[in-house]
Amino acid sequence: MNLRSHKSMKLTYKVVDEKDYYNVSNSREFAGLPVCENDIQKNIDFTYEICFGKGYHRNRRTGGQYERKNGEKFCNTFQGKLAEIVLYNYFKAKNLESKEPDFQIYGAGIWDDADLEIKGKKINVKSASSQSNLLLLEKKDWNKQGQYRPNLLLHNGSTTQYDYFILVRIQPDLKKLFAAKRWLYSNEITKIEIEELIFNSQWKFDLAGYCSHQDFLDAIENENIIPQNSILNHYTKMDACNYIQSGDLNQISSLVEILNK
Repeated sequence: MNLRSHKSMKLTYKVVDEKDYYNVSNSREFAGLPVCENDIQKNIDFTYEICFGKGYHRNRRTGGQYERKNGEKFCNTFQGKLAEIVLYNYFKAKNLESKEPDFQIYGAGIWDDADLEIKGKKINVKSASSQSNLLLLEKKDWNKQGQYRPNLLLHNGSTTQYDYFILVRIQPDLKKLFAAKRWLYSNEITKIEIEELIFNSQWKFDLAGYCSHQDFLDAIENENIIPQNSILNHYTKMDACNYIQSGDLNQISSLVEILNK
């Protein structure tokens, strides 16, 4: 299915007081499945080392405007790695083997290559909170050929072009839990405190859908871009992203069929 055929692909848009406002027009309901505790613990161990230990996680988005504290970095890293874990488990249950998610701790300037790889196909896993309905790709990270600029700069054979992008949504929103504790903008939080907070919640995920590399190129050509400093859904200030709405994504079951051929 070519996403260009969807008339609803564009967000609704208006200008109020000289500010750009965007709203999702084609959403997909969250259908939560449970995450096992062992996967959550493994993810805590990894993420804590990345953000509070000897690991490295950049403190600013590409094209972003502010530096992130360790608390926010933990939330972003935890959500992103959990998305990889649950997607790996999903494909494994469908008899589609891939290498396990990368839990190696890297230094500055080095990161894992493709999120997942199945039958030679490179898969980029994008994570979001359960109420999100956009697959967001930071505009300055990608060129017009749909290639990932940070990996292009490495010149070491790292993946620069992905065959598929998959949107995985996670519940609850860890940033909101951290914000309630006033941890989001903190650089010092103990691992015991984080474990207690996380295990006091029931964690769920869903696979909102996927798009192909060509679908992404179509979104770039159609200028599906939310500009920096514009407002999404009345309250979220954006940091410059390409987007595809969840309701315009292909169902994950069709990707399983494609990869099984």
